[in-house]
Amino acid sequence: MNTIDDNHLMKVTPRPDLVMVRGCGSHLWDNNGRQYLDFVQGWAVNALGHSSPEVRDAIAGQAELLVTPSPAFHNAPQLKLAARLSELTGLDQAHFSSTGAEANEVAAKLARKWGQLHRNGAYEIITTHDSFHGRTLAMMAASGKPGWDNLFPPMLAGFRKVRFGDVSSVAKAISAQTVAIMVEPIQGEAGVVVPPPGYLSALRQLADDSGVLIIFDEIQTGIARTGTLFAHQAERVLPDILTLGKGLGAGFPISATLAKSTACCFDYGDQGGTFNGNPLATSVANSVLDVVCSADFLANVTCVGQRLEQGLTEIAVRMNFKQVRGKGLLWAVDLGSEVAFAVRDACFQHGLIVNAARPAILRFMPSLRVTTAEVDEAMDILDASLSSVLAAA
Repeated sequence: MNTIDDNHLMKVTPRPDLVMVRGCGSHLWDNNGRQYLDFVQGWAVNALGHSSPEVRDAIAGQAELLVTPSPAFHNAPQLKLAARLSELTGLDQAHFSSTGAEANEVAAKLARKWGQLHRNGAYEIITTHDSFHGRTLAMMAASGKPGWDNLFPPMLAGFRKVRFGDVSSVAKAISAQTVAIMVEPIQGEAGVVVPPPGYLSALRQLADDSGVLIIFDEIQTGIARTGTLFAHQAERVLPDILTLGKGLGAGFPISATLAKSTACCFDYGDQGGTFNGNPLATSVANSVLDVVCSADFLANVTCVGQRLEQGLTEIAVRMNFKQVRGKGLLWAVDLGSEVAFAVRDACFQHGLIVNAARPAILRFMPSLRVTTAEVDEAMDILDASLSSVLAAA
């Protein structure tokens, strides 16, 4: 193995001493020629798998025409994507960014501007403990990830945290200063925490009764990840503002903030960005929608997701783990003891990439095109890795 010189990179995350050089579908290859079965896919980013032909073709075709004319001009792929997402979501207008954190920043700014105009200057946004909305200063303040409130003080004010899945705690937190409620339909970074049935519908009703907006952060759960095109559609509820990212570009950086016309209140200059809605990114997103919007594709996500749930449940029952939870192709196992990092490392040594979302929790986010054979292979590796780690514990 060659030693990797990473001295010129800021140390923001630990990485193994190798370089990933190629990807195809559910697999990655490193600079030593070793193959890995990838059940993280860039944290649910590669919705269609590594180097999907649709993404490659969209990039190549659009790059020959126009990469970006600047956001001061319309471009055809941007207009097409905005119209398609509006139709698919039932919302009225879209703004495009490059990352999920940016999309959530736009949502927060839009809500606060709406509060200035329609709620006597209200600005506070209710979010939840253990939530994750991004790594900008504002979105770290919005997030409920433990320890983040001490990292870069002073934290931006205006975000009140309540228990996830508990509608009554949201109701108690609403005040004259509240402008919006912001939640993930399923908490991904916290370890795939699924709220009780009816949670989103109850929050929608609460928002209506209280005269505040509701924002659904679907950066991770959107774009077919949970078996419906958007996770909130399972409850037939419509937010005022919706954010999308990760799978929208299937590996290419793009995100979106969509809103009802009643919440769209930006003036010229309130929001912008150099790369926002560039034709290269929006062409890719259009190609992704061409794939994921079909009924057959969504049905297959549900079907293969059930196979993954079954495999994880069989292992969990046999090894007496605490819980298996998730939906579609977003799953986690609560191991009941803090061995997740050791299991993750053992899986990697055996050629399987999984995520340790918390010290006791493993998370699985494979390509939405993962096959049942690949799921079975992953379960075999996971089973062997768990056995070796637990035997040594």
